[in-house]
Amino acid sequence: MKIAQAGFTLIELMIVVAIIGILASVAIPAYSDYTARAQAADAFTMLDGLKTPMTEQYASKSTFLIEGNPGVAPGMGVVAVNAGRYVASVISTSSPTAAVADKTSIVATYKSAGVSPKLLTPKTTNGAQVHMFYNTLDNTWSCANGGASKTDAQPVATGVVAIPDVSTGLSPEILPKSCQ
Repeated sequence: MKIAQAGFTLIELMIVVAIIGILASVAIPAYSDYTARAQAADAFTMLDGLKTPMTEQYASKSTFLIEGNPGVAPGMGVVAVNAGRYVASVISTSSPTAAVADKTSIVATYKSAGVSPKLLTPKTTNGAQVHMFYNTLDNTWSCANGGASKTDAQPVATGVVAIPDVSTGLSPEILPKSCQ
């Protein structure tokens, strides 16, 4: 009388482990990009929420300020959430005494700890930046990768165009298509 074999052979177990390893080698990088894109969306959500109040403020007061930013007195700027789960700060590039026409950007800076490494600037461990620029001539908003300084906007025939500092921006694979 023969006894039926029970269980798996060593080769069958090795094949299963190899298949799991191949699946993991594909899934882990994809999940890393997915996580980074989800964290990057935090800044764009915050900036999108500021478009309407900042536009109204510019139209009514000719200022472009966010309360809680350095130098902005209470009641002078738009009341906004200045930080998020992955965003360290949201600031306007204008100051209360500056001419606003060439300083109408809002900049979000990501945190430098507790975020995906893809939200850090390429050569440092500082949080990357993205900004939204308001063109005062045609009343449109545009997104740009990288920071915006108080001197980065250049006048052109159709309006004022921001020149972003891409060295402080996000890596292209996690940047939303609308901002590339």
